[in-house]
Amino acid sequence: MKVVSYGGGVQSTALLALAAQGRIDHNLFLFANVGDDSEHPATLEYLSQVAMPFAAEHGLEIKQLVKTRRDGTTETLMDKLTDPEARSIPIPVRMPNGAPGRRACTADFKIKVVGRWLRAQGATAAVPADVAIGISLDEIHRANRRRAEKHERIEYPLLDLGLRRSDCEQIIAEAGLPIPPKSACFFCPFKTVGSWRQQRLEEPELFAKSVRLEKVINERRRLLGRDEVFLSRYGRPLDEAIAVSDPQVVGEDVAACDSGWCMT
Repeated sequence: MKVVSYGGGVQSTALLALAAQGRIDHNLFLFANVGDDSEHPATLEYLSQVAMPFAAEHGLEIKQLVKTRRDGTTETLMDKLTDPEARSIPIPVRMPNGAPGRRACTADFKIKVVGRWLRAQGATAAVPADVAIGISLDEIHRANRRRAEKHERIEYPLLDLGLRRSDCEQIIAEAGLPIPPKSACFFCPFKTVGSWRQQRLEEPELFAKSVRLEKVINERRRLLGRDEVFLSRYGRPLDEAIAVSDPQVVGEDVAACDSGWCMT
């Protein structure tokens, strides 16, 4: 079994274009959706309006996967974050000193979701599935084969082909596709200050949701007798930390999940 972990960003979309050209021998792309209420809307729009029609046109398939509880119900990352009974926070919220906390979102809502699906399809330690990850040459530090589960064999086609992110953008453009937006949860604490400011200026509804989420998380932490945490590195509530002045200061989201399963 050969699949691609599709994140919806530039690198994994380049893999989609390469598969359409026959340059890689993968025809199934697995998109672990952390939730329509959690993924950035632009990523979901690109997926439904651009990537999936392109895949179908070229005999490829993009399959959406979601986290399923033991009782058969689904759970989104936002559900987990706003659960009043939850005692841990799966996203890397910022401590008062700005340092990120523990991150479990990638493992719980991406890696394990894909892994369970592969096992259900028959992947085993003896006969593992080949899982291609969209990491380009300029992000080689993110490649970490040791993170593969026993029933998976991780591949890095972009590294094998010696491709950088700029090459990926060119491949996408030559395939007649628009360049996809960066893929990440809209409330990801790894966003730079410039990216938060951009969200406040250009996506005020999403920014308001991020502000509400931060408040919900801290209301629960207060009940547990724990310190406040934050979505930005400034150690202050998001709506206080992110000013609307100087709109020219816009930064890229910083390092993607180092497993390669997210933001590619």
